[in-house]
Amino acid sequence: MMLRRTTGIFFAIIGLVFMQGCGGPSTAPMEPKEKSATPVAVEEPMEKAEAVAEAPASALASAEATPEAAFVIKPGPDANMEIQEALIEAEPGDTILLEEGTFNLSLGLSLDVDNVTLRGRGMDKTILDFKKQVAGSEGLHITSDGVLLEDFAVVDTKGNAIKSHTANDIVYRRVKAAWTGGPKPENGAYGLYPVNSTNVLVEECVAIAASDAGIYVGQSKNVIVRNCRAEYNVAGIEIENCHGADVINNVVTNNTGGLLVFDLPDLPVQRGHDVRLLNNKVYDNNTTNFAPPGNIVGTVSTGTGVLIMANSNVEIFNNDIRDHATVNVLVVSYLATGIQIKDPNYYPYAEGVSVHDNVFGRCGYDPGKESGGVLELIIGKPLPDVIWDGVANPEKTGDEAAVGVVLQNNSKDEGEVAFANMGGLKSLLDPANAKVDRDIAAYEGTLPSIAPIVIEDAA
Repeated sequence: MMLRRTTGIFFAIIGLVFMQGCGGPSTAPMEPKEKSATPVAVEEPMEKAEAVAEAPASALASAEATPEAAFVIKPGPDANMEIQEALIEAEPGDTILLEEGTFNLSLGLSLDVDNVTLRGRGMDKTILDFKKQVAGSEGLHITSDGVLLEDFAVVDTKGNAIKSHTANDIVYRRVKAAWTGGPKPENGAYGLYPVNSTNVLVEECVAIAASDAGIYVGQSKNVIVRNCRAEYNVAGIEIENCHGADVINNVVTNNTGGLLVFDLPDLPVQRGHDVRLLNNKVYDNNTTNFAPPGNIVGTVSTGTGVLIMANSNVEIFNNDIRDHATVNVLVVSYLATGIQIKDPNYYPYAEGVSVHDNVFGRCGYDPGKESGGVLELIIGKPLPDVIWDGVANPEKTGDEAAVGVVLQNNSKDEGEVAFANMGGLKSLLDPANAKVDRDIAAYEGTLPSIAPIVIEDAA
């Protein structure tokens, strides 16, 4: 039985290395350990695991399961193989503990076993460093359900830092994704990247210097992103083509754009809706856009606080949004991009966007980069706090006309909250003759509150 299992693991690791490419470190896979038959109890004293961590050479190869984890791995020359073997050998319910220190890794990692916990000693203590990565499009790629990622950092990956795909009931907790050289177009696109999943929780995480989005959740249902920090990314936090998402209590600063809620064509999940942005601090997102050419976020204006594109039922409330060179809140249709729509099922309009009970600071004082120049040409300078492009579905008229944007009970540090409706497609096509509506009173009102997202056991 053990021989059969060991042989399977050996060939799985060899297959992984060849799939990801040659050129990694010339380390041989270790002999797998015999799994403990005794159930793991998290409540047992920590000292036992710490004693195992002091074991010489290959800790995973020589150590039995500890009260804290089924696998305990220390930094070292064989760490890449040791971690990947643990990810393959793990059984549902297992914990893999990565000890304190820097793991220098050259091959991407993958996990496809359900209900596994991958835990470090802290995001500033356990560092998975991929500066010398030679294979793999992510640092860590997950395709299994019920996974908990906790207390470690992934830095300087060749591509995305951590991607989870079709991974339901996943939790990212106190995980950092960063590129330590600062904002560069050569950086990986996404920091934390859950996609095509149901029940996604991202909390107390940090994302720095992604060339697309620091924290991106796409094509997913039942999403919570809370108590995170996103800095120096093109997009700080992005919710894309999602059905039901709460973005709560985050600090989003020094990005090109702070909070983005997009719905894009040519994706299997569309008509993004029911997204709440609340209690966030969104300020000073004025980092020059460094997205690679052709990327949709390359159109985001430097100095954008919140950008809503083509989503329905979005509630923006109780946020502090300030110090943006272009605009605090921008609501647009996909038609504003000027990109041809080839997807016959795509709905390009932003509808039912409620902006209420926010505090705004200054904005609009230095537009002109990316699409900011067009906004200035149409509206003039300084730009107002809230801008809607005014593009509505022409097939919805009279009593069936869709509500674009409504505002209620917002305030500003100095002066009054300012608003502009750019005047629709005619203004976008002919800015010199734009008919801008600045009458904020005409857009005051309320919409039904969106229900909070509930993820079982996520409280």
